[in-house]
Amino acid sequence: MKKILISSAVALAIASPAIAAALKLDSAKSNVSIVFKQMNVPVDAKFKKFSANIDYDSAKPEASKATVDIDTTSFDLGDAEYNKEVLKKEWFNAAQFPKASFVSTSMKAGAAGKLDVVGKLTIKGKTLDVSFPLTVKKEGANQVFDGSLPIKRLAFNIGEGEWKDTGMVADEVMIKFHVVTTQ
Repeated sequence: MKKILISSAVALAIASPAIAAALKLDSAKSNVSIVFKQMNVPVDAKFKKFSANIDYDSAKPEASKATVDIDTTSFDLGDAEYNKEVLKKEWFNAAQFPKASFVSTSMKAGAAGKLDVVGKLTIKGKTLDVSFPLTVKKEGANQVFDGSLPIKRLAFNIGEGEWKDTGMVADEVMIKFHVVTTQ
């Protein structure tokens, strides 16, 4: 009887399809940053606080989903005065919109072993459809997600008033992320 139960359990485990598993964010190894040009000089900045909820199934990537919330008040340009400035209404308006978020609507296998991710990006109360390629790799017990998403800052009303002029700060912004998760 014991052999039958064990055999049944093994057969069930082998026959069961892989199920998307919620992964735990390793904050110490993960980062979200942006690159933009100010007076045609690249500027790197990062967000110190964010969370990511990822259910990923390598066997069925189309069953996977992700949600990322970024604390806009944690934006760091490396200078306290600049950090204070970008929290103002003209930029992130962090008092009214303290977080930006991404919610996936679909994931599917793409070219060169990448995933094609589609979702909704919300910044400063404005939500737009976005898509980007995502690299997923296994490193020991960790799952690593790397990608970048180009956006136009003015599409999200980032840089209002005199800051709409793209001669000083370019409209193009690259959001880059390196997310490390564990089971």
